Amino acid sequence: MINTEAYNSLLEELKLTNTTLVAVSKTKPALDIEELYRLGQRDFGENYVQELVEKEALLTKDIRWHFIGHLQSNKVKYIAPFIHLIHGVDSFSLLKEINKQAAKHSRVIDCLLQIFIAEEETKFGFDENEIDQLFSENNLSNLNNIRIVGMMGMASFSENDEKVKAEFKKLKNLFDKYGTLTIANCQLSIISMGMSGDYKIAIAEGSTMVRIGSLLFGSR
Repeated sequence: MINTEAYNSLLEELKLTNTTLVAVSKTKPALDIEELYRLGQRDFGENYVQELVEKEALLTKDIRWHFIGHLQSNKVKYIAPFIHLIHGVDSFSLLKEINKQAAKHSRVIDCLLQIFIAEEETKFGFDENEIDQLFSENNLSNLNNIRIVGMMGMASFSENDEKVKAEFKKLKNLFDKYGTLTIANCQLSIISMGMSGDYKIAIAEGSTMVRIGSLLFGSR
């Protein structure tokens, strides 16, 4: 069941900051996605490849599908034909595989580099040194079928707002550092940070895209 009131309120809030809403629809049935689609939502986020592939086959083709989970290289081929944006790219080897599979479909796939900003060891992502290395070695220029359009990060699961704020600020600073890159396939414009519990802090720290699930669909 969609919380229509919460959805409309959230849209009004995000319009003020020109922030894109990705509705996190993982584990939710296609009927719930269709209901939100009828309200005008087009960007939906999924965590699991098999579930995403099944939903893409069932639903209208103008949905913009975002893969927001931890993506394994051997699963890229299943989503390469249709994926709109891959959020959690956390290694150069994964970038190469996305490029390989995108080429098979004559596509250029947009990607966000996942940055490790939390203290929790369970989180994935590049650290600052790895990002420096990725850009300085200029290996990206050989990947003609991917486009790096921004960065993504997940803050610690914490009730300490100052801690969460500092982690988001760290990502924004790194984004600003590389925002003027002149590499052909890097056009950094998106900072994807903020979920149902911390999106207000994320927006205040510069997020341009938030991933919201439970506020819209209810708890899982």
